[in-house]
This record gives sequence, C-alpha cells and structure tokens, in this order.
Amino acid sequence: VQLQASGGGLVQAGGSLRLSCAASGNIFSINAMQWYRQAPGKQRELVATITNRGSTNYADSVKGGFTISRDNAKNTVYLQMSSLKPEDTAVYYCYLASIGGSYWGQGTQVTVSS
Repeated sequence: VQLQASGGGLVQAGGSLRLSCAASGNIFSINAMQWYRQAPGKQRELVATITNRGSTNYADSVKGGFTISRDNAKNTVYLQMSSLKPEDTAVYYCYLASIGGSYWGQGTQVTVSS
C-alpha cells in the first residue's frame, strides 16, 4: 500500500490550501484515515480523523478552520485548510489504518507566512 500526499506549499496567513492523499495498492477494509503534522522541533500531532462511517474529529487547534473529507471510490482523503496561521506551518502526513495494516504517506510541507 502506498500513500501519495500532495497540495502543500507556501501561503500567506489567512489563506487556504487543500491537501490530498491518495492510497493505492492492496487496500482491505479501511477503518480510518487521518492527517498528522510535525513542526520543527515538535512532536508529530494528530490533526484530523475521518472514519469509514464518515465520522470526523479534529484537534482543538484546528477546529473551525480545517475540514477532513474522503472519496471512498478513489481511496483519497482531503484536508481543506482555511484561515491558516503561521503556527500551522509543518510537514503534514496522511495515515491510513486498515484491517490489513497501517501506513504513512511521505509528508507534504505547508508553510504559512505572516
């Protein structure tokens, strides 16, 4: 199974970005897909989760600004990020949890300038 993340970049504070993560390979029974982020010098933190039933959950720091969604037919998860702040600067990673195993994407850099 491979996860290909894309959509990162440089944006000014208050701007928006949409991250995508496409899963390919022998995927069996996805339980949840998630986005994590890791800022320089900090631990990786969970940003958002979407389950196989479509339930979503967010870190307090991104509630109201970020939206996670998925296209089951494409095995793709998205993270719409709005009202971005400099403290949102990090490498963003997607994560897939399934009955067959758990997998990480390669990460995509998001930089928010003030």
